[in-house]
Amino acid sequence: MSSSPPRDASACTTSSRHDAAARPLAAVSERRQTAVAGTPAGSRADLVTGALAALAAALIGSGWQIASRHGVTTSLGPVELAVLRYGVPALLLAPLWCRRAGWPASVSRSRLMLLVMCGGLPFGLVVLAGVQWAPAAHMGIFMAASMPLFVALAGGVVQGQWPGRVSALGLVLMLAGVGVLGMGAWRDGLAAWRGDLLFVLAAAMWAVYTLAFRGSGLSPWQGAALVNLGSALALLPVVAVWGAPRLVSAPWRDVAVQALGQGAMAGVLGLVAYSAAIARLGAARAALSAALVPVFTALGAAWLLAEPLDRHGWAALALVVPGVVLASGAAGLGVRWLWKGRQA
Repeated sequence: MSSSPPRDASACTTSSRHDAAARPLAAVSERRQTAVAGTPAGSRADLVTGALAALAAALIGSGWQIASRHGVTTSLGPVELAVLRYGVPALLLAPLWCRRAGWPASVSRSRLMLLVMCGGLPFGLVVLAGVQWAPAAHMGIFMAASMPLFVALAGGVVQGQWPGRVSALGLVLMLAGVGVLGMGAWRDGLAAWRGDLLFVLAAAMWAVYTLAFRGSGLSPWQGAALVNLGSALALLPVVAVWGAPRLVSAPWRDVAVQALGQGAMAGVLGLVAYSAAIARLGAARAALSAALVPVFTALGAAWLLAEPLDRHGWAALALVVPGVVLASGAAGLGVRWLWKGRQA
């Protein structure tokens, strides 16, 4: 009789231990159910931030494409635009690259070289050379469609992350859009095909930058400071050999507009926004989130530069934009959100 209370106390102690052990398991189960039903709260915040950063990068990228086309077809050349594109941001971000504290020590020299080579001066010169041959709308379509293809290919070969069926369908649509636009320019006997090939090369370079930045550990501002400083240093011998005479002879308004568009917007804000999108969304989704870039560029070029799309351009746009949406996974994410809302 007297032994029953200790047994009851032991049972209560055991029960409380089981309850204490069950609470974290229940929390884990709840988190798993939340992850299955929708997106966790932290992931939702990252998704919203990354989507806003990607939208900002798309708007800035489209403006940069239009400004580059306007610059090389009016009063400035590729070297002059490169000076404004990388020299101005290097000066604006001087406090970052002068202060080495807080930079990750594990970044290899080879990765740093890839970041500068594929996201800096060589990339910019390839694009500026291409936009001398092809209109701005071609730049928007070819780069928006080709870059995700190269990112997906590199992700599959290097990391073993091959796209699923829906994403693969989107990539096929983008490839078809590139083919339609390229063949249209070839059949019409236009010189734009030279610029189109350079845009494809630039897209491959930017895909390498995307994957290299993903594992660098650099913050978006650090990445922008590194790319612009390395590009500005690499530009010094180019300017020493060829010079940049049009910076002096061009109207000061053209120089001021390009300094703002090329330097402050594309060189600093655009690179930071795109790097933030990579950090929040991942390399593949950040590369594929630029579905609006060819649309913005085509509309802006038709309005500001009097370069309307022809029938091949509209057909390519109709293939590339839904292809980017499918390949990015945005369509599937929207369906899951709608399904969750109905269940709620």
